Amino acid sequence: MNEFNGVADTMLIPMAARIYASKHFPEYFYDETALSLESKIPAGTFERIWKSSSQYTMLASVARYYNFDEMIKNFYAKHEKCNIINLGAGLETAAFRLPEIKAPFYEIDLPEVIALRKNILNTRENEMLIDADIFKLEWTDGIDTSIPSLLIVSGVFQYFREEKVLAFLSAIKERFPKGEVIFDATNAIGIKYANKYVQKTGNTSAQMYFYVDDGSAFAQKCGMELIEQRSFYTTARKMLKRKLKLYTRIAMKVCDDGGRTIILHLKLN
Repeated sequence: MNEFNGVADTMLIPMAARIYASKHFPEYFYDETALSLESKIPAGTFERIWKSSSQYTMLASVARYYNFDEMIKNFYAKHEKCNIINLGAGLETAAFRLPEIKAPFYEIDLPEVIALRKNILNTRENEMLIDADIFKLEWTDGIDTSIPSLLIVSGVFQYFREEKVLAFLSAIKERFPKGEVIFDATNAIGIKYANKYVQKTGNTSAQMYFYVDDGSAFAQKCGMELIEQRSFYTTARKMLKRKLKLYTRIAMKVCDDGGRTIILHLKLN
Protein backbone atom coordinates (compact mmCIF):
# COMPACT_ATOMS: atom_id res chain seq x y z
CA MET A 1 0.00 0.00 0.00
CA ASN A 2 2.86 2.42 0.55
CA GLU A 3 3.25 2.81 -3.21
CA PHE A 4 -0.26 4.29 -3.49
CA ASN A 5 0.52 7.84 -2.48
CA GLY A 6 -0.94 11.18 -3.52
CA VAL A 7 -4.33 11.39 -5.18
CA ALA A 8 -4.71 7.63 -5.69
CA ASP A 9 -4.24 7.08 -1.95
CA THR A 10 -7.39 9.10 -1.21
CA MET A 11 -9.48 6.12 -2.33
CA LEU A 12 -8.94 4.68 1.16
CA ILE A 13 -10.78 7.54 2.88
CA PRO A 14 -14.17 6.85 1.21
CA MET A 15 -13.76 3.12 1.83
CA ALA A 16 -13.08 3.82 5.50
CA ALA A 17 -16.22 5.96 5.55
CA ARG A 18 -18.35 3.24 3.95
CA ILE A 19 -17.14 0.75 6.54
CA TYR A 20 -17.81 3.22 9.35
CA ALA A 21 -21.36 3.98 8.19
CA SER A 22 -22.15 0.30 7.58
CA LYS A 23 -21.22 -0.41 11.21
CA HIS A 24 -22.84 2.61 12.85
CA PHE A 25 -25.71 3.69 10.55
CA PRO A 26 -26.72 0.63 8.47
CA GLU A 27 -30.29 1.90 8.18
CA TYR A 28 -28.92 4.79 6.08
CA PHE A 29 -26.05 3.18 4.21
CA TYR A 30 -24.86 -0.42 4.19
CA ASP A 31 -22.01 -1.74 2.08
CA GLU A 32 -21.42 -5.44 2.66
CA THR A 33 -18.56 -5.55 0.15
CA ALA A 34 -16.71 -2.68 1.86
CA LEU A 35 -17.02 -4.49 5.19
CA SER A 36 -15.52 -7.62 3.64
CA LEU A 37 -12.48 -5.65 2.46
CA GLU A 38 -11.52 -4.36 5.89
CA SER A 39 -9.34 -7.36 6.65
CA LYS A 40 -7.54 -7.12 3.30
CA ILE A 41 -6.06 -3.67 3.95
CA PRO A 42 -2.86 -3.43 6.04
CA ALA A 43 -3.52 -3.24 9.78
CA GLY A 44 -3.83 0.24 11.16
CA THR A 45 -4.76 1.91 7.85
CA PHE A 46 -8.42 2.51 8.62
CA GLU A 47 -7.75 3.11 12.31
CA ARG A 48 -5.49 6.02 11.31
CA ILE A 49 -8.22 7.49 9.12
CA TRP A 50 -10.98 7.02 11.70
CA LYS A 51 -8.83 8.55 14.44
CA SER A 52 -8.25 11.71 12.43
CA SER A 53 -11.88 11.92 11.27
CA SER A 54 -15.13 13.04 12.86
CA GLN A 55 -18.60 11.58 12.59
CA TYR A 56 -19.38 14.40 10.17
CA THR A 57 -16.43 13.81 7.83
CA MET A 58 -17.20 10.09 7.65
CA LEU A 59 -20.85 10.76 6.81
CA ALA A 60 -19.87 13.46 4.31
CA SER A 61 -18.17 10.83 2.18
CA VAL A 62 -20.98 8.33 2.58
CA ALA A 63 -23.70 10.86 1.75
CA ARG A 64 -22.06 11.32 -1.64
CA TYR A 65 -22.43 7.60 -2.37
CA TYR A 66 -25.96 7.45 -1.02
CA ASN A 67 -27.00 10.15 -3.49
CA PHE A 68 -25.02 8.70 -6.38
CA ASP A 69 -26.66 5.30 -5.84
CA GLU A 70 -30.08 6.93 -5.96
CA MET A 71 -29.20 8.83 -9.13
CA ILE A 72 -27.86 5.67 -10.80
CA LYS A 73 -31.13 3.87 -10.04
CA ASN A 74 -33.15 6.78 -11.44
CA PHE A 75 -31.08 6.83 -14.64
CA TYR A 76 -31.40 3.07 -15.09
CA ALA A 77 -35.18 3.28 -14.60
CA LYS A 78 -35.32 5.63 -17.59
CA HIS A 79 -32.70 3.92 -19.75
CA GLU A 80 -32.54 0.17 -19.16
CA LYS A 81 -30.12 -0.19 -22.08
CA CYS A 82 -27.35 2.10 -20.95
CA ASN A 83 -23.84 2.40 -19.60
CA ILE A 84 -22.77 3.24 -16.06
CA ILE A 85 -19.25 4.66 -16.27
CA ASN A 86 -17.34 5.22 -13.05
CA LEU A 87 -14.40 7.55 -13.68
CA GLY A 88 -11.71 7.43 -11.03
CA ALA A 89 -13.33 4.28 -9.66
CA GLY A 90 -10.81 3.57 -6.91
CA LEU A 91 -12.26 0.86 -4.70
CA GLU A 92 -15.86 1.98 -5.23
CA THR A 93 -18.40 -0.83 -4.88
CA ALA A 94 -21.62 0.55 -6.41
CA ALA A 95 -21.90 -2.42 -8.78
CA PHE A 96 -22.06 -4.68 -5.71
CA ARG A 97 -24.45 -2.42 -3.78
CA LEU A 98 -26.84 -2.22 -6.75
CA PRO A 99 -27.23 -5.79 -8.04
CA GLU A 100 -30.58 -4.85 -9.58
CA ILE A 101 -28.74 -2.71 -12.13
CA LYS A 102 -28.02 -5.06 -15.05
CA ALA A 103 -26.38 -2.41 -17.24
CA PRO A 104 -22.61 -2.68 -17.72
CA PHE A 105 -20.49 -0.90 -15.13
CA TYR A 106 -17.22 0.43 -16.54
CA GLU A 107 -14.68 0.98 -13.75
CA ILE A 108 -11.88 3.25 -14.95
CA ASP A 109 -8.81 4.31 -13.02
CA LEU A 110 -5.02 4.47 -13.16
CA PRO A 111 -3.21 1.16 -13.83
CA GLU A 112 -1.89 0.80 -10.28
CA VAL A 113 -5.35 1.35 -8.83
CA ILE A 114 -6.98 -1.18 -11.15
CA ALA A 115 -4.21 -3.67 -10.26
CA LEU A 116 -4.97 -3.22 -6.56
CA ARG A 117 -8.69 -3.51 -7.23
CA LYS A 118 -8.16 -6.82 -9.03
CA ASN A 119 -6.15 -8.12 -6.09
CA ILE A 120 -8.74 -7.46 -3.40
CA LEU A 121 -12.10 -7.25 -5.20
CA ASN A 122 -13.93 -9.82 -7.24
CA THR A 123 -15.37 -8.54 -10.51
CA ARG A 124 -19.10 -8.82 -11.14
CA GLU A 125 -20.35 -10.26 -14.43
CA ASN A 126 -21.51 -6.83 -15.63
CA GLU A 127 -18.30 -5.04 -14.60
CA MET A 128 -15.49 -4.08 -16.97
CA LEU A 129 -12.21 -2.79 -15.55
CA ILE A 130 -10.19 -0.37 -17.65
CA ASP A 131 -6.79 0.92 -16.58
CA ALA A 132 -6.40 4.40 -18.02
CA ASP A 133 -5.94 8.06 -17.28
CA ILE A 134 -9.51 9.36 -17.45
CA PHE A 135 -8.33 12.60 -19.08
CA LYS A 136 -6.93 10.66 -22.04
CA LEU A 137 -10.03 9.44 -23.79
CA GLU A 138 -8.73 6.19 -25.25
CA TRP A 139 -10.87 4.41 -22.65
CA THR A 140 -13.96 5.41 -24.65
CA ASP A 141 -12.90 3.17 -27.54
CA GLY A 142 -14.25 0.04 -25.87
CA ILE A 143 -17.60 1.54 -24.90
CA ASP A 144 -20.75 1.86 -27.00
CA THR A 145 -21.06 5.63 -26.78
CA SER A 146 -24.21 5.73 -28.92
CA ILE A 147 -26.50 4.60 -26.08
CA PRO A 148 -27.44 6.61 -22.97
CA SER A 149 -24.46 6.75 -20.62
CA LEU A 150 -24.19 8.02 -17.07
CA LEU A 151 -20.67 9.15 -16.23
CA ILE A 152 -19.93 9.32 -12.50
CA VAL A 153 -17.00 11.37 -11.25
CA SER A 154 -16.70 10.92 -7.51
CA GLY A 155 -14.11 12.83 -5.54
CA VAL A 156 -11.91 13.39 -8.59
CA PHE A 157 -12.40 16.84 -10.11
CA GLN A 158 -11.37 18.56 -6.88
CA TYR A 159 -7.73 17.62 -7.47
CA PHE A 160 -7.50 19.50 -10.77
CA ARG A 161 -7.70 23.09 -11.98
CA GLU A 162 -11.00 24.33 -13.41
CA GLU A 163 -9.60 24.71 -16.92
CA LYS A 164 -8.70 21.00 -17.01
CA VAL A 165 -12.16 20.01 -15.77
CA LEU A 166 -13.82 22.21 -18.40
CA ALA A 167 -11.66 20.79 -21.17
CA PHE A 168 -12.50 17.26 -20.05
CA LEU A 169 -16.24 17.93 -19.96
CA SER A 170 -16.05 19.47 -23.44
CA ALA A 171 -14.23 16.37 -24.73
CA ILE A 172 -16.70 13.85 -23.30
CA LYS A 173 -19.57 15.96 -24.63
CA GLU A 174 -18.32 15.16 -28.12
CA ARG A 175 -17.85 11.46 -27.37
CA PHE A 176 -21.19 10.80 -25.63
CA PRO A 177 -24.12 12.28 -27.61
CA LYS A 178 -26.62 10.74 -25.14
CA GLY A 179 -24.46 11.20 -22.08
CA GLU A 180 -25.06 12.69 -18.66
CA VAL A 181 -22.52 13.33 -15.92
CA ILE A 182 -22.85 13.53 -12.15
CA PHE A 183 -20.10 14.77 -9.88
CA ASP A 184 -19.61 16.14 -6.40
CA ALA A 185 -18.17 19.55 -5.65
CA THR A 186 -17.63 21.96 -2.82
CA ASN A 187 -17.73 25.73 -2.91
CA ALA A 188 -14.70 27.94 -2.28
CA ILE A 189 -15.16 27.73 1.49
CA GLY A 190 -15.68 23.98 1.45
CA ILE A 191 -12.52 23.27 -0.54
CA LYS A 192 -10.42 24.87 2.20
CA TYR A 193 -11.93 22.60 4.85
CA ALA A 194 -11.60 19.56 2.59
CA ASN A 195 -7.89 20.19 2.10
CA LYS A 196 -7.34 20.48 5.84
CA TYR A 197 -9.16 17.20 6.44
CA VAL A 198 -7.24 15.17 3.82
CA GLN A 199 -3.96 16.51 5.20
CA LYS A 200 -5.07 15.57 8.71
CA THR A 201 -5.51 11.95 7.63
CA GLY A 202 -1.82 11.90 6.72
CA ASN A 203 -2.04 12.56 2.98
CA THR A 204 -0.09 15.77 2.38
CA SER A 205 0.45 15.36 -1.37
CA ALA A 206 -3.13 15.55 -2.67
CA GLN A 207 -3.97 19.24 -2.91
CA MET A 208 -7.50 20.17 -4.02
CA TYR A 209 -8.27 23.13 -6.31
CA PHE A 210 -11.59 22.79 -8.14
CA TYR A 211 -14.78 24.20 -6.62
CA VAL A 212 -18.22 25.35 -7.75
CA ASP A 213 -19.96 28.30 -6.12
CA ASP A 214 -22.94 28.39 -8.52
CA GLY A 215 -24.13 25.23 -10.27
CA SER A 216 -26.22 27.07 -12.87
CA ALA A 217 -23.35 29.38 -13.79
CA PHE A 218 -20.98 26.44 -14.07
CA ALA A 219 -23.40 24.56 -16.36
CA GLN A 220 -23.63 27.63 -18.60
CA LYS A 221 -19.85 27.84 -18.68
CA CYS A 222 -19.82 24.22 -19.91
CA GLY A 223 -22.58 24.85 -22.45
CA MET A 224 -24.67 22.12 -20.81
CA GLU A 225 -28.07 21.76 -19.22
CA LEU A 226 -28.16 21.55 -15.42
CA ILE A 227 -30.56 18.69 -14.71
CA GLU A 228 -30.20 18.86 -10.94
CA GLN A 229 -28.19 20.46 -8.19
CA ARG A 230 -28.55 18.36 -5.08
CA SER A 231 -27.40 18.96 -1.51
CA PHE A 232 -25.65 16.11 0.32
CA TYR A 233 -27.54 15.60 3.54
CA THR A 234 -31.30 15.95 2.95
CA THR A 235 -32.04 12.26 3.52
CA ALA A 236 -29.37 11.70 6.18
CA ARG A 237 -30.70 14.55 8.30
CA LYS A 238 -34.25 13.15 8.14
CA MET A 239 -33.37 9.49 8.59
CA LEU A 240 -30.76 9.72 11.33
CA LYS A 241 -32.03 12.75 13.22
CA ARG A 242 -31.13 12.43 16.92
CA LYS A 243 -28.68 9.58 16.35
CA LEU A 244 -26.18 12.15 15.14
CA LYS A 245 -23.98 14.26 17.38
CA LEU A 246 -24.97 17.89 17.73
CA TYR A 247 -21.91 19.09 15.81
CA THR A 248 -22.70 16.70 12.94
CA ARG A 249 -26.28 17.94 12.69
CA ILE A 250 -25.18 21.57 12.72
CA ALA A 251 -22.43 20.98 10.14
CA MET A 252 -24.84 19.15 7.83
CA LYS A 253 -27.38 21.97 8.02
CA VAL A 254 -24.72 24.65 7.42
CA CYS A 255 -23.40 22.76 4.38
CA ASP A 256 -26.84 22.13 2.90
CA ASP A 257 -28.10 25.67 3.48
CA GLY A 258 -24.91 27.28 2.22
CA GLY A 259 -24.29 25.03 -0.78
CA ARG A 260 -20.95 24.04 0.66
CA THR A 261 -21.25 20.45 -0.60
CA ILE A 262 -23.30 19.68 -3.71
CA ILE A 263 -23.82 17.13 -6.46
CA LEU A 264 -24.29 18.42 -9.99
CA HIS A 265 -26.10 16.46 -12.69
CA LEU A 266 -25.44 17.78 -16.20
CA LYS A 267 -26.83 16.73 -19.58
CA LEU A 268 -23.90 16.71 -21.96
CA ASN A 269 -25.91 17.48 -25.10
